Amino acid sequence: MTKTATTVWNECLSFIKDNIKSQAYKTWFEPIKPIKISGDSLTIQVPSKFFYEWLEEHYIKLLRVALVRELGDDAKLIYDVRMENVYSSNTPHTVKIPSSNRNPINSQGITVPLDINKRELKNPFVIPGIQKVKIESQLNPNYNFDSFIEGDSNRLARSASMAVANKPGGTSFNPLLIYGGVGLGKTHLAHAIGVEIKDKYPDKTVLYISSERFTQQFIESVKSNTRNDFIHFYQMIDVLIIDDVQFLSGKTGTQDVFFHIFNHLHQNGKQVIITSDKAPVDMQDIEQRLLSRFKWGLSAELQVPDYETRISILQNKLYRDGVDMPDEIVDYIGKNIKSNVRELEGVLVSMIAQASFNRKEFTLALTKQIVDKFVKNTKREVSIDQIQKVVSSYFDLDVATLQSKTRKRHIVQARQLAMFFAKRMTKASLASIGSQIGKRDHATVLHACKTVNNLTETDKQFRKYVEDLTKKLTY
Repeated sequence: MTKTATTVWNECLSFIKDNIKSQAYKTWFEPIKPIKISGDSLTIQVPSKFFYEWLEEHYIKLLRVALVRELGDDAKLIYDVRMENVYSSNTPHTVKIPSSNRNPINSQGITVPLDINKRELKNPFVIPGIQKVKIESQLNPNYNFDSFIEGDSNRLARSASMAVANKPGGTSFNPLLIYGGVGLGKTHLAHAIGVEIKDKYPDKTVLYISSERFTQQFIESVKSNTRNDFIHFYQMIDVLIIDDVQFLSGKTGTQDVFFHIFNHLHQNGKQVIITSDKAPVDMQDIEQRLLSRFKWGLSAELQVPDYETRISILQNKLYRDGVDMPDEIVDYIGKNIKSNVRELEGVLVSMIAQASFNRKEFTLALTKQIVDKFVKNTKREVSIDQIQKVVSSYFDLDVATLQSKTRKRHIVQARQLAMFFAKRMTKASLASIGSQIGKRDHATVLHACKTVNNLTETDKQFRKYVEDLTKKLTY
């Protein structure tokens, strides 16, 4: 029977499959395609240069044994690698690279300069000069489920996160989008999912990254002409955690590459976890095709914790730090710091530091002093009703007139300013702001915000309106 590339490679795969873990087999060998066999040389096609380098780094001995079994002691392996054209446009081409050969030739027989093949480490997390290919998770083990206190404000998000951690890629929560204001625990929960998955499924490749660092890596890949390798690196991840995805706003190139990575991961049953300070409907300058995919899974909101949850958070923090604090002091902090978890823990840290450095006991007087500083330094949150009253009073109007359908210029501007400050100073969605200020839609609010920004830059009088109202609403 005549041997073909397919039959030889299938026999090799049978041997390889018995000698490595199933997840590694699926990731690194299932995508390979046998191209041709010539004498004792087998040519296989791999998706990228990064893929080829990984096989040479980790599986060369296994490949050699498998090939010798099929083709004899003189067996040779040639990689047909899809690469970006480093000389002209972004048009990809293939390069044939003999296994373990340091002076590869391309399909036209032209020698490829070694500095091109080695010009860039393909793992974007590798520090230049350190030849380390292993993908580190970038997770913080201190951010786990045990240290994340459950309450009414976060129960849905925490439960969904636990479900994802127990069965990554196997629930309907894919992607899982966790959103909420600053300091409510989005990053903590995202890390906790990754930490739990790494504990339960050590073979899975988990990666946490901020959207800003992802963007920086993408820009570097474009500069070094390794965009395809960048994409393929992220397509190899089993669980991808992207933090603060709202920072992709307006970055069309990064959004495009993330779209392709997201599609590949989702189609292959990989888990995607995203955090944002806004719900998808309120994200600006994010492509609709991405927003629609964010809605495929579950969007879980983290809200401001209620009093009982705040007390539980404080007690848990004290217990973990081994600190005893009188109940009346814990109660005072819980009642007066309401905005987010980060500030709650910040007050505790300040209390412990003050008592330790100054050798003072915890007292209610010290607590009030520290809490007052935190409250003073924290941007005061106002309601949409308060904003409408302040703006109406400033322009000598009543709230009903502000909300009316009239198109008189000074009233329209007052209404737009109210929408602008509501967007800036509250956590309400655009739809909610529009509904409360004259039953407008979210597009009207968005237009109002853009108009205020433009007029502030071009109109001195209007700029003074903004400055005066800012002072009235923040002091």
